[in-house]
Amino acid sequence: MDILERLNKVLKEAGITRYRLSKKCDVPEETLTGIFNRGSIPTIVTLEAICKGLNITLSQFFAENDMIELTPELKELYSDWRFLTPKQKELTKQFVKEMKNK
Repeated sequence: MDILERLNKVLKEAGITRYRLSKKCDVPEETLTGIFNRGSIPTIVTLEAICKGLNITLSQFFAENDMIELTPELKELYSDWRFLTPKQKELTKQFVKEMKNK
């Protein structure tokens, strides 16, 4: 993954300028200029600050596809799901589909 390409994409999606990003993430504008104009590779600390300013995690930044964050409710559901038998899983899926259709 090209970090600069990903940064540009995330900035475009967020609809913010580099200047505004600098203010949001408390990273000096000169540092961002080095990254964007000279192709400097940001340190992990800088990249974490940038991600924080963009309200995303490092995992989301590096994800190749859309990432789904697990809420506490989904984590609990997944934890319980692991202990169901294949038959119970199938019945649960059918139940959820029926609930969705109503």
